[in-house]
Formats: sequence, structure tokens, C-alpha cells
Amino acid sequence: MSWTFAALDARLAALPPSHNHEGIVTCVCVRPDLDQRAFPDVLELCPRRGAIGDRWKRRTWMYLPDGHPDPRVQVAIAHAPTIALIQDLTGNPGHPGDTLLVDLDLSVANVPAGTRLRVGTSILEVSDVENDGCAKFAARHGAEVLAWIRAPTNRSRRLRGLFAQVIHGGVVRRGDAVEVVRRTAPGANAPITTDPPADRSR
Repeated sequence: MSWTFAALDARLAALPPSHNHEGIVTCVCVRPDLDQRAFPDVLELCPRRGAIGDRWKRRTWMYLPDGHPDPRVQVAIAHAPTIALIQDLTGNPGHPGDTLLVDLDLSVANVPAGTRLRVGTSILEVSDVENDGCAKFAARHGAEVLAWIRAPTNRSRRLRGLFAQVIHGGVVRRGDAVEVVRRTAPGANAPITTDPPADRSR
């Protein structure tokens, strides 16, 4: 079934508003290899290795000039309600492969590049690399949905999610909080700062 932008916008507008400052992790995932998914009970995030068990360290799509994987795409985070909406509309419930699905407003206005998030006991920094979907996403959900995500009016909404880099390692579980701890980009809300991450899992 094809969807017009207006119909997709209407369905998106009907979603309950997400939290601006503190939300929740609804799913954790790693990709052991191409087209593989695993859902650990506890996910370790490491500044050097990214999500432990994920293939980012061995095989990614973005590299630094020296040939090492680009840490700006270590962790993919998607808005769980938007992903669930797309899955429902297109009849494809397959997990998109993002490291974290969260219920938190991921728009540029709320979490601009440079924003730091406490997720479980780790600290992540929102990347300046845009996630605008890929050919695999279009194959699963349709070219119309991908075009909608990439529409100029939607890019700042980050409907496909965002990328982040691990700043302080830690662990994440489904149900953990995801919290904005520093917002510093021009045009963002007043900066929020906290102490280094404490182990909230105890």
C-alpha cells in the first residue's frame, strides 16, 4: 500500500508527545553480522569498541581517513513510537537494527549535535552525521516512507533516528532511563549539566 506524505504526517501527529528531557529505553540490539540481530539482556557500550557484540568495530559504513571505523556512528538510536508506526503501516515488524530504541524526542530542536545523553550508566554524544535511511530501509518499508523521512520539512524531526558516539562506557538494559545531561548547541534550550555518570543499575 502507498502512503501520501499528508497521511503519514497525520499518523505521526496522532502519536502521544515524547519526553524532552528524560525518556526510556524500550529495546537494545546488536548486529553480530550483516542482516543479523541479537537482543542482549545487558548491553555494554565502550568508547573504543562501541556496542559490544555489534559489528561496528569490524564492519561499518563510515571510516576515518586512517581506515578506522568512525566513532560518530558507533551507536544508532531511533524513536520507538515512530518505528512502531512505520512497522504497523507497512506490515513489516522486522527490527531496524538500531542499537537503542527509545521514547525520547530525538528532533534536532531537542537534542542537537553535541548533546550528551545518559543512557543506563553510559554517556553518549549526539553525532553530526545524519541518519536519513538507506536502501534496506526502503526495501522493508517502501520508497514512499523513505522519501517522507527525507523530505526537507522532516529532516529536522529525525524520523529515522540519529547516530551517537560513546563518551563514557557503561551498560544499558531495556527499561533504563535515557536522559539529556548537556545541551549546548546554538539555538538549543538552556544547557543542562550533571556530574559524571553514576551506576544506576544497583
